[in-house]
Amino acid sequence: MTALFVGRFQPFHSGHLSVIKDILKENDKIIIVIGSAQESRTKRNPFSAEERKEMIERTLKALGIKNYEIFCARDFFNDNLWTENIKKHCKFDRAYSRNTHVLKCFKEGGIKAKLHKLYNRDILSGTEIRKRMAEGKEWEKLVPEKVAEYLKGIKGEEIIKSIYGKNKSV
Repeated sequence: MTALFVGRFQPFHSGHLSVIKDILKENDKIIIVIGSAQESRTKRNPFSAEERKEMIERTLKALGIKNYEIFCARDFFNDNLWTENIKKHCKFDRAYSRNTHVLKCFKEGGIKAKLHKLYNRDILSGTEIRKRMAEGKEWEKLVPEKVAEYLKGIKGEEIIKSIYGKNKSV
């Protein structure tokens, strides 16, 4: 079976990686959908779809995980169009998300949808990681090693700080 996992991955963190590993225990393949693909350099979506894709690919390659695809999905602001766009480009049997609205969209589109487990949500969240980066606090241990290396290479902390400016609220 092929599973679909939807997220913004801003940035890709260790919780996301744990979910991918869990999904692959139940499925033969995973399609990782990078949502809000048209967004970048905003507080909520500081990294581009290509940057997020690179974070995921470097991590999965380092772990020897090969049974995946990545699809970048832009927002349509119309649930039916968004769901149909994903169904048109991705062949899958079930969808996983923590976003109940996303799950509802897939269920209404005739797709089996499942709520995935969360891992240490108090610290393993994109919001928390971006906040730590903006404040110059430790964040590297919350993301896979390859993501930390990549973000340092593209000056991810500086990107976040320039977006947040003096107002560090996420």
